[in-house]
Amino acid sequence: MKRDMIIVLDFGGQYNQLIARRVRECNVYCEVHPYTLSLDKIKEMNPKGIIFTGGPNSVYDEQSPHIGKEIFELGVPILGICYGSQLIAYTLGGDVKTAPVSEYGKTEVITDTSTVLFKDVSEKTICWMSHTDYISRIPEGFKITAHTDVCPVAAMECPERKLYATQFHPEVMHTKEGVKMLSSFVYDVCGCAGDWQMASFVETTIEELRKKIGNGKVLCALSGGVDSSVAAVLLSKAVGKQLTCVFVDQGLLRKNEGDEVEAVFGPDGDYDLNFIRVNAQDRFYAKLAGVTEPEAKRKIIGEEFIRVFEEEAKNIGAVDFLVQGTIYPDVIESGLGKSAVIKSHHNVGGLPDCVDFKEIIEPLRLLFKDEVRKAGLELGIPEHLVYRQPFPGPGLGIRIIGEVTAEKVKIVQDADAIYREEIAKAGISKNLGQYFAALTNMRSVGVMGDFRTYDYAIALRAVLTSDFMTAEAAQIPWEVLNTVTNRIVNEVKGVNRVLYDCTSKPPGTIEFE
Repeated sequence: MKRDMIIVLDFGGQYNQLIARRVRECNVYCEVHPYTLSLDKIKEMNPKGIIFTGGPNSVYDEQSPHIGKEIFELGVPILGICYGSQLIAYTLGGDVKTAPVSEYGKTEVITDTSTVLFKDVSEKTICWMSHTDYISRIPEGFKITAHTDVCPVAAMECPERKLYATQFHPEVMHTKEGVKMLSSFVYDVCGCAGDWQMASFVETTIEELRKKIGNGKVLCALSGGVDSSVAAVLLSKAVGKQLTCVFVDQGLLRKNEGDEVEAVFGPDGDYDLNFIRVNAQDRFYAKLAGVTEPEAKRKIIGEEFIRVFEEEAKNIGAVDFLVQGTIYPDVIESGLGKSAVIKSHHNVGGLPDCVDFKEIIEPLRLLFKDEVRKAGLELGIPEHLVYRQPFPGPGLGIRIIGEVTAEKVKIVQDADAIYREEIAKAGISKNLGQYFAALTNMRSVGVMGDFRTYDYAIALRAVLTSDFMTAEAAQIPWEVLNTVTNRIVNEVKGVNRVLYDCTSKPPGTIEFE
């Protein structure tokens, strides 16, 4: 698929995925790669522009990530953000020093609106700063295009060489006009056409899948969640009855979810799929017995999924391809080049080294969550399925802190069902990015009737997010939380306390493990 592309080179910044997401909001395709990506590979990819991310290091530290001057000779427009801006200055002969005053959070920035990057931006605009170093002297040929009260170089540019830099982060929502700045870069500087459209992605992907699979047999890992459901329908459109969907009920699903998934995709459901349900609850519980470490649980669940699929494939006979609903945040969070591994996703980092299939196909691997939903609508999947609450591949295994047992699964299933029911009753579900109940490993003393209890604490989580890369805790009305708490404590055996998680992402993740 030929299309305009912007490459994001990652220098360890926490917002690397978010930059790509914002560029795609401008209908321009964007990929994240490690800063070590070779010049030859960059030339081969033929990007319309390159963006350097932020990062936690100081450019004058020899151990920090650096880049050669050769990249600036490619003639490709470059935008440096935060550390990326300092890297441009440092590499091209400017000076970077420890700032007399650090800047963190929302900051008023004075911009030169005559410049291309800020042509549609207010002269005084609020931006998100996060830096302890600053550019004390700009390189030859550059000019300053923005400043703050304490930061003399909040932005700089050298239009002749198509080099641009901002000390602040235009990609975060706190930078009020950041998308305008990125749009100016990708359209006015890079000359992108805006050809990243979901309708064309769906059409092209279906054709590519037909060519790739040919007459082969395909096994799809169907969980019933948004990602795997869209992947399944996409493959169904491409190869029809060559596709068999295997739904593994591993005993870690939400309450009644196994039956709900079968009702939609099974023989009496809405789709003409070969559907197999495998009830493997006892098998997964046995594998997880005694395991408390989050990564170990993810790896075990991921490997056992694959083993079940391999067994089903042998029963079906001569299956060539395994399809998974991997999406772009899964890929990045599982470790991208030099980036830190945040967590292993069962369908990326959790895969065993040896898998008994010719190839694994991940048709949604390049998409963010909201893009997956758009693809689902393009495929004709009903809205109530497309906008279903996200559910992690390892299921309740990572919403139970510590060892997973059948007893704990029932506790969190019942508590979560109450929480979701009351959220729906309150009419606030559509405003939330994700919400669920998790079982902590904390037990505390309580009193029920005249008796002392020593039971578990349930933690409730609800976040606001558009891309699942960053999120903030939702302010659920107190009366709703009060009702949920009373119901859980009274109706769920083994629970005597309910907590609410107020942590944003970052520093936390949306899931507990």
